[in-house]
Amino acid sequence: MNELEKIMESVRFLKTKIQKTPEIGIILGTGLGKFAEKIEVDNIIPYSSIPHFPVSTVQGHAGNLISGRIGDRKILAFQGRFHLYEGYSAKEIALPIRVLKFLGARILLESNAAGGMNPLFRTGDLVIITDHINLTGCNPLTGENFEEIGVRFPDMSNPYDPDIIELAEKIAVEEKIPVKKGVLVGLTGPNLETRAEYRFLRAIGADMVCMSTVVEVIAAVHAGLKVFGISVISDMCLPDALKVATFEEILATASSVEPILTHLVEKIIINVPGSKT
Repeated sequence: MNELEKIMESVRFLKTKIQKTPEIGIILGTGLGKFAEKIEVDNIIPYSSIPHFPVSTVQGHAGNLISGRIGDRKILAFQGRFHLYEGYSAKEIALPIRVLKFLGARILLESNAAGGMNPLFRTGDLVIITDHINLTGCNPLTGENFEEIGVRFPDMSNPYDPDIIELAEKIAVEEKIPVKKGVLVGLTGPNLETRAEYRFLRAIGADMVCMSTVVEVIAAVHAGLKVFGISVISDMCLPDALKVATFEEILATASSVEPILTHLVEKIIINVPGSKT
């Protein structure tokens, strides 16, 4: 069974569970775990029941696909994501994004926890992603291309939609939510980086670093989805003032800003242009 056949088998299964075409997909990464509480839920579908879907193994990733509404916007929320460090391939990570496309969604919202390398950032900052650097060594577009999904050589000059970024900044001002903007670099993990690696990453133009998101965004852009991404700065990664960071501390920081991030994302979903029928 090729990649497209797997995708379409997942889509056929989900169409028996989801009655309304979703407009927006949202990956509830670190910092948005409790966003599910905001959703007017129609159905909760465990990843384990969906053909060919990976299963989340990381603490805090519930492993469900939630169909429902935010206001009058129809959404699909991925309650947990998949990572290269869990042993999944880039194609396996991309499969749910591609399924989202064939279910009818046109927008993907992303969140993550990231280490801050820009000295103007602080722990707990919300940073809108304006661009990224893929240093994972993996690409979900490697191998056979299916034109039904996207073109062989997709343009990546604007992977994060400028119009949604502008909307998010406008909402942030109106709601008095401080946000910054920056470039994200994606690495494989699961280890955090060395001092020398942080120096290198900062030198090549990255403001923050994470172990997710980038592979998903490449797949989304290839599939024709508009993407918005935001990072929670969970720890500071300044080489000359580096402190030991633990996973528990990273989760705690993300949880502390979760209400603010949830409110911002909810406003974006309600106000982003698109069909509301």
